[in-house]
Amino acid sequence: MFKRFTRYASIGVVNTMIHWVIFGAMYNLGFKQSVSNFIAFCAAVTFSFFANARWTFNAQATTSRYLFYTVFMGAMALAVGWAADHAHINPFFTLILFSVVSLVCGFAYSKLFVFRESK
Repeated sequence: MFKRFTRYASIGVVNTMIHWVIFGAMYNLGFKQSVSNFIAFCAAVTFSFFANARWTFNAQATTSRYLFYTVFMGAMALAVGWAADHAHINPFFTLILFSVVSLVCGFAYSKLFVFRESK
């Protein structure tokens, strides 16, 4: 399990870099933060899904698994953002909070539901 979590975390680092680079590029090209963040999230979560399917869980990447993963991660991002807005948390801390929450919850959800091994 530790080996899988380490792989998941490593892919998460690359996923985060993809997100930040795309967000920054789009924002600097004149797109709004909301559009930049949405497109960056879609690209990063897609990379993360396929990379984790192959290297972390050695599982087949299917449409239904992709939708389960993407909807869950997107809902979690919205929930953390909503809570941070209402609590007036500094955006930098929101980023850190979401990184920790998405790492732990995303791994658990992926292992228990998305890429669950058949028995």
